[in-house]
Amino acid sequence: MEKFNKAFEIIIGIEGGLADHKNDRGGLTNYGISQKSFPDLDIRNLTIDAAKKIYYSNYWKTAQMNLDLIDEKNAIELFDIAVNMGVGTASRMFQNGLNLMNRNQKDFPDLKVDGLAGKDTIGAYNKVNKDILFKVLNGLQFSRYVSICEKDKTQEIFFNGWMHRV
Repeated sequence: MEKFNKAFEIIIGIEGGLADHKNDRGGLTNYGISQKSFPDLDIRNLTIDAAKKIYYSNYWKTAQMNLDLIDEKNAIELFDIAVNMGVGTASRMFQNGLNLMNRNQKDFPDLKVDGLAGKDTIGAYNKVNKDILFKVLNGLQFSRYVSICEKDKTQEIFFNGWMHRV
């Protein structure tokens, strides 16, 4: 739980409080929890404790990805990607990154990139250099931000802020 608590403090520092930017695809957001992702939630009155519970159960320890099994630096990075881009995207980036690192399948077979980081994904993760993985994840995250802005110029307003996440 200590690793999650540290990650949560970092995310809250990035996400801040209540925001309703006209170009934010998530709509009304509080502590990084968006109305789009949680349409039945009273976002305006969301408490930090409620946000923490949502982050743990919906972003940290999910059916798609259990960040308790990952080293702290990469767990925090994947948590940040999950919060900003979605858990499925974070899990697929994780799997893609691992596939890039397997040296043409010399270290482990290519993973199925299905967004479900199960035993095969964790097995592959255990075989790679964690510092290189961190760089790979940041590179994939950066590329995704560039792609978003190239496809939708209204999102460029967020680009400089996103760079604090890379």
